[in-house]
Amino acid sequence: MARTVTPLTDPKCEAARPREKDYKLFDGQGLYLLVKPTGVKSWRFKYTKPDGRGGLTAFGNYPALTLKGARARRADALELLANGLDPVEQARQVKIDEAAAGTNTFEAVARDWHARMGKWSKDHAARVLKEIEADLFPVLGKRLVSELKTRDLLAALKIVEKRGALDLVGRLRQRIVGIMRVAVQQNLIEFNPALDLIGGTVSPKTKHRPALPLDRLPELIGRIEADGGRPLTRLATMLTLLVFVRSSELRFARWPEFDLNRAIWTMPGERTEIEGVKRSHRGAKMGTPHLVPLSRQALAVIEQVQHLTGRFDLVFAGDHYHHKPMSENTVNKALRRMGYDTKTEICGHGFRSMACSALVESSLWTRDAVERQMSHQERNGVRAAYIHKAEHIEERRLMMQWWADYLDANRERHVTPYDFANRSGANVVPLSKRA
Repeated sequence: MARTVTPLTDPKCEAARPREKDYKLFDGQGLYLLVKPTGVKSWRFKYTKPDGRGGLTAFGNYPALTLKGARARRADALELLANGLDPVEQARQVKIDEAAAGTNTFEAVARDWHARMGKWSKDHAARVLKEIEADLFPVLGKRLVSELKTRDLLAALKIVEKRGALDLVGRLRQRIVGIMRVAVQQNLIEFNPALDLIGGTVSPKTKHRPALPLDRLPELIGRIEADGGRPLTRLATMLTLLVFVRSSELRFARWPEFDLNRAIWTMPGERTEIEGVKRSHRGAKMGTPHLVPLSRQALAVIEQVQHLTGRFDLVFAGDHYHHKPMSENTVNKALRRMGYDTKTEICGHGFRSMACSALVESSLWTRDAVERQMSHQERNGVRAAYIHKAEHIEERRLMMQWWADYLDANRERHVTPYDFANRSGANVVPLSKRA
């Protein structure tokens, strides 16, 4: 016959004093308070496992876990046993599931995806992480990827869309596709719900950088040469027109990058960062070295620049501090001073469009050579590998000299690229060899 147990009371639990050896105060149904010689009082639960073996587990210490709390834990354990579950094994499984859930959340997978993007520049990687932390993690971060449906992902994008940040929406959609692709690869989900996000948000209107029509080249060249601003600014504007590189590529250029004897500018994929200057580590846009053949006219401009800043490291040093580059708005500010609206007529980046247009219209140059000189990213991976190896450098030398000569031909009056290319002997450009 089972022994009758008188249930414990709080006063009895409080009054229990330590003895030389451990002793137990029973509450019934397997629950007892173990009192140790150190004075520690610990709740224990003794039970029979579903397979018939004995089991024992600790609930916590008294009085942190009260008598009422210990009885509630006992009731939970008894309910699990009634359903054929071992409370200890069940608690262990809950911990495993919680740990797995921590690695299976959108945020955890997103950080894993981000860590895999090793080819990104430091600046780009930081910007991507900042965007997803600000606009995706608050909505999706704690959600398990296995629970996320297309509608959930779309809801996060709609919040950003309401702010009118449509360009950001497009970038975030691409990020989500990549993140959920990693979830598929890790066997966390069967298919990628982000693939159906296309068309779910408003697409931004394509923005084209303003560029002058080529028939206004005589006017543009005349205004640049007549500009009364800082001489270094005028030279920077003219060189931008001659080599049509991006603003940061020009502003952060260092003198060691230029080999004037070989008439080549080797732009690194990444530069040494200048303390206190944001994004000064930027090199060529695609993050790989980019070669810029220098025409005779470009060399003449660079030699003038050398007289002004040759003693510094930066080619286009700032007006007040030579260790800092000129402002990113310098060229556009000069164009505005010349009378141009840089939002609707022409901006520094628009020089690239003008050069590309003339080179294509001339029909003299291969697409690969033009794209390589523009430093555009080739989307086809196999084709990109071949183009990168080929470089087309000799053709690009001829092409850059042709463009500079074409600008000279347009000083007095406009000449179309086609007409200039088809003048007698005009399509054969001799290479400049410097000692």
